[in-house]
Amino acid sequence: MIDKEKIKRAIRLFLEGIGEDPDREGLKETPDRIARMWEEFERLRSFDMKLFEEFGNYNEMVLVKDIRFYSFCEHHLLPFFGKVHIAYIPNEVICGLSKLARTVRSFALRPQVQERLTEEIADFLERELKPKGVGVVIEAEHLCMSMRGVMSPGHITTTSALRGVFLEDIKTREEFLKLIQFPR
Repeated sequence: MIDKEKIKRAIRLFLEGIGEDPDREGLKETPDRIARMWEEFERLRSFDMKLFEEFGNYNEMVLVKDIRFYSFCEHHLLPFFGKVHIAYIPNEVICGLSKLARTVRSFALRPQVQERLTEEIADFLERELKPKGVGVVIEAEHLCMSMRGVMSPGHITTTSALRGVFLEDIKTREEFLKLIQFPR
């Protein structure tokens, strides 16, 4: 549950802590803007995972690639962003394709690390769909590396989580990885 007043107080203190005047033009509404943003993120995290049984005999790979996402590094509260590729092989039910993008958004809109985000998406889809297998690959740039520390803009960090036949069957894994490769 979002506590807007606590967020506003914290942002005001943060601005003061970095030497800014939180009452100056341009910043005076910033605490409220940030509180409203996190309230919006909270609303966007919930959705109904609609499943369809009428297509239950479909047993080939379902792939949605290049799902754009934005998240926040939990270590520095700086954004990281990129693309998620999700595939699953149904086992009696399928989900609406938009639910895959909503799953990504649901887990991304919170302070996070990419490794956990990858695992959470795969685990959620495995639990909800009970598929024969799930594959998730995330490619992202982290502003905590691009604009501070090592200052390495343009890098891409790739993580993967494979479940079921994507882990056990090399041909299925190779098909998935080949389908998400270039050209894009």
